[in-house]
Amino acid sequence: MSTPQWLTWATQLQAIAQNGLYFSKNEFDIERFEEIKHIAADIIAQHSHHDINKTKDLFTLEYGYATPKIGVRGVAFRDEKILLVKETQDGLWSLPGGWADAGESLRRGVEKEIEQESGFTAKATKLLAVYDKLKHPYPSHWPHTYIAFILCEITGGTARPSIETTDVGFFGVDELPGLSLPRNITEHVVRMFELCKNPAGPTEFD
Repeated sequence: MSTPQWLTWATQLQAIAQNGLYFSKNEFDIERFEEIKHIAADIIAQHSHHDINKTKDLFTLEYGYATPKIGVRGVAFRDEKILLVKETQDGLWSLPGGWADAGESLRRGVEKEIEQESGFTAKATKLLAVYDKLKHPYPSHWPHTYIAFILCEITGGTARPSIETTDVGFFGVDELPGLSLPRNITEHVVRMFELCKNPAGPTEFD
């Protein structure tokens, strides 16, 4: 699965419109950029399950110069098995994580996500990889997102589901359960096993 061309175009058009609206003062330019934003929303609505009005509302929430959003995923092991949580939203499994919060470091963000979603306390030790979702076979998704995979050492706690998760478990590379693909794809989870064999190696990035 590769990123569909329509999503690439819609993402680029939305960014052009957002940047144009941020910098423009001329009312005619503003009108043109609003139209570009509408076209981008229409492309997404025509090719996905998203309602065009809800898509336009989502675009409106994005203000200022357009940049990718950052997601974090905690990579923690016990007995050579990787920590995964079962998502309440779709009943599938993922590395604990979520959006990076404003005013919070990647280190603190991923440690917090692990504790909130799995019950384990952890210490972030290494940035393993940063991947651009548009360059990998994730399901069609907006906004444009980078995912930071961060190696963490479990320091305490016990397995405990949360509002966002219904189960917690450790899995070997050959026994991975069904994964929540919007959050993490199989090739990236498998890659984490490989990267952790050489934690002193360089960080991977697109």
